[in-house]
Parts: sequence; C-alpha cells; structure tokens
Amino acid sequence: MKLVSYQTEDSAHLGVFVNGNIYNLNSCDKLLPDDMNAFLQGGEVLMERALKIDAQIKSGEMTPKMEVFFQLLAPVPRPTSCRDAYAFRQHVAAARRNRKVDMIDAFDEYPIFYFTNHNAIQGPGEIECMPDHFQKLDFELEVAVVIGKKGRNFTAAEADDYIAGFMIMNDMSARQLQMEEMLLNLGPAKGKDFSTVIGPWLVTPDELEAYKTAPKPGHTGNAYNLNMTCTVNGVQVSSGNVADMDWTFAEIIERCAYGVDVLPGDVIGSGTVGTGCFLELNGTGLLNDANYQPQWLQDGDEVEMEITGLGRLINIIKKADSDFSILALKK
Repeated sequence: MKLVSYQTEDSAHLGVFVNGNIYNLNSCDKLLPDDMNAFLQGGEVLMERALKIDAQIKSGEMTPKMEVFFQLLAPVPRPTSCRDAYAFRQHVAAARRNRKVDMIDAFDEYPIFYFTNHNAIQGPGEIECMPDHFQKLDFELEVAVVIGKKGRNFTAAEADDYIAGFMIMNDMSARQLQMEEMLLNLGPAKGKDFSTVIGPWLVTPDELEAYKTAPKPGHTGNAYNLNMTCTVNGVQVSSGNVADMDWTFAEIIERCAYGVDVLPGDVIGSGTVGTGCFLELNGTGLLNDANYQPQWLQDGDEVEMEITGLGRLINIIKKADSDFSILALKK
C-alpha cells in the first residue's frame, strides 16, 4: 500500500495511491482519520483497515471517487521527530578518504544517528533556500522509515515490526554552514535544519517483500534490493542500492529505542548512500583530477530521486528573495 498526504485548497488529507490515482481514505471508511499523524497513532488496527480498502480498490470491489485537483505533501507532514543515521560504509569511507583521514573503526561497532529539524520537513515541489544555503548547497540520497507503534528497549530482532513504511529521503545540506559550525565539534545543525525532503508516498513493508535480501554478514534485520538514483537537471549524478546499507534499519531502530520511546510518526533516515551527495562526488573528483570542477546545487535546479518500489521524489531549488546572511555576522 502507498499512503499519501495531499492538499486540496486549504486542507490536508490522507489518501491511498492506487494505479496512478489518489483516493481519500476517510471517504472510504469514516473510522479512518483524514490525517497521517492521527492515522499512525492508531497503530495496527487502522493500518489493517487501510490495507483492506487498498485491496478492495485494486480488485475493483470498491470504486471510490478519485481526487483530481491536489498538491502532494510530505507523506508525514509533521513527524514526531526526525533522526538521520550513518548506515552506508562506502559513503563514510569515501568521505574520510577524500579528507585524507583513515576510516574510523567505530563505524563497524555500532550505528549512530543525529536529530534534525522535524519542523522543516518538506515533500515534492519547491525548496526555498536562503543565500547562505547556496554556499555549497547539496542533496543527499537516502531511504527513510516511519515508526508505526510506540516502543522502548527492544532488540534488533524485534525492530522491523515497528516500521510502518518506507520513503525516499533527501537530506538537504548547506555545506559551508555545516563545515564551519562542526569545527566546534557540535552539530550538524544550521547546515541541515532548513529542509529535509521525504516522499512521494509512504510504502508499507508488504509491498517490498519481493525485494528482500540477506543483510550484511554479522548483521540483523530485513534488507532490501532497491536501486537508488539521483539526477540533477536530467543528468544522473548518483546511484546505489538500499542493500548496500551496512547497518540495517532494525539495528538503527534498536539503538534509537534504547532508554527512550520511539513513537508513531518518528522518521529515521538511513544516511547517504555511496556516491549520494556532491560533497563525496566532488572530493573523489578532485582526488583523481586536480582540474575537476566541483558541482553544487543552484537556483532553478531540478533534483529527482528514484528508489525501486518507492517512487520518484522531484524538487525544484528556489532562491529566496532575500540578501540576509548569517555567515556575514561572524565576529
């Protein structure tokens, strides 16, 4: 099942995406809320009702009215929190090699994550950026999960049961802001908190059963053979696979839930796939060729991410009508 949040006029709604069309779930079943956050709070009971409706529409048993005029929103427009992990060894190793530092052994000991701004979640469409964001503005190609039920102190062997669904994630990054603030060994913060993009829909785990594969040796949890690509203005710049995750989502969620509740609506990103951002690509390019021309996102660029089974997430970069700079405020 593919769940969507969408807007008609001034109201946001919850729908199901079937065969290219969107159907309002509340119109099909009045016991289902017309809001993704409230739906996720309802847990497995509401999920089962929605799955039944999805099956009835697909079989032709139910023929509800389809939505015609709408704007897709982030599938979870107001997450309870947003964490981003560091699951792809290839990306971490390449980024460290490009900085001429050794791979850190701790990467293979435990998964890590940071909290980003859950109030800056966006979906398909325009991403408005301030002038300082354009100082080395970057995309990051990732996959994300959404938590579907409350839990604490459970193991990785149990953790996949807490996943409500999967989405594409673009962890937008303002690298100049990020690199400056992290000199103080705190962050990332302002380099990340202006936009995290998720979408285009939330895909429930049952739709990915056919793509299951074995996790990396020594790891626990579900893994999926899903191709990942990113194009900028129609030119492919990145490719990878969700199966390349060294740490599984189950292991990441296990760590997230240690001593604290994970909640329905929490979003957890995988971290960047290998080759999945300009920071890594530019570093590799310069390492191999001193004349390499680094690339960063510019005003008007179209960023398109695609992951097998999860759809395509398309955004247009837009420069804000402002000349305000916090970089200019440095003492």
